[in-house]
Amino acid sequence: MYGCGRDEAVLFRRTASRLGVRTTLVEAAVSEANAALAAGNRCVSVGHKTPVTPAALLALRRAGVTYVSTRSIGRNHIDVEYAERIGMSVENVVYSPDSVADYTLMLMLMAVRNAKATIRRADLHDYRLHEVRGKELRDLTVGVVGTGRIGAAVVERLRGFGSRVLAHGSRPATTADYVPLDELLRASDIVTLHVPLSPDTHHLLGERRIRRMKRGAFVINTGRGPLIDTGALVSALESGRLSGAALDVVEGEEGIFYADCRDRPIDHTLLPRLQSMPNVLISPHTAYYTDHALRDTVENSLINCLNFESRKQHG
Repeated sequence: MYGCGRDEAVLFRRTASRLGVRTTLVEAAVSEANAALAAGNRCVSVGHKTPVTPAALLALRRAGVTYVSTRSIGRNHIDVEYAERIGMSVENVVYSPDSVADYTLMLMLMAVRNAKATIRRADLHDYRLHEVRGKELRDLTVGVVGTGRIGAAVVERLRGFGSRVLAHGSRPATTADYVPLDELLRASDIVTLHVPLSPDTHHLLGERRIRRMKRGAFVINTGRGPLIDTGALVSALESGRLSGAALDVVEGEEGIFYADCRDRPIDHTLLPRLQSMPNVLISPHTAYYTDHALRDTVENSLINCLNFESRKQHG
């Protein structure tokens, strides 16, 4: 179990004992240098916080590993095609979609109620009303891009707020009104992204599509940072074309998010500009991070390994 934090380690020990699994817990992320620690194991579990390089995959394969379970829904931090070419299987896990769905709704509410600016002013003991009034979700049209387990859970929550919901996705999985993406962008006051990152979805919201968005709209991203062209987003926010953004993921977050950067410069051209804006909320890829979701992640990563072993034995 690579990249195993203290909170995960407690759950791994408890769950492994219950499932009858013997585990080796490694705090460091998997790398070419520590892949030999997996010798004698066919299965490893890795985290999503650090990319798994082809060199690390090859070193794992040479150590006898044939299966990688990533403790995340996305697999974009692993070169899956390369892993398959050298005889390795890579699978993700599922966890409570409610963790990210709840967080998404929180970000929506904070964005449309000017929460960042209001709280910052109150912290300075400025208790005057903000010059820009907030908005109510029941008065807004929300476009949900991607309606897998998380996107569908977001739609269900929006229904409780009385919002008009538009959806775009390859497999309709909820009762929202499904429309082409450009129509969704033109009509939505809030656009929230819940698609996996792939070559087809990289910069899904680029300059062209951001120009097609409704003037004054808000963007919410709890999916993956590269779904948005950050430069195009910054330009639209600075020009006033968009009213705000709430981002739990940011293009180029690797090496910054999950690290204490208080005493070192941020090696990211656009992140400081985003954070300086009163209408932009940034959080460090934390939407998934709840007690329930972490339990699901750990247990399902172990179960994936057990199921792989079972398939090998009966295949």
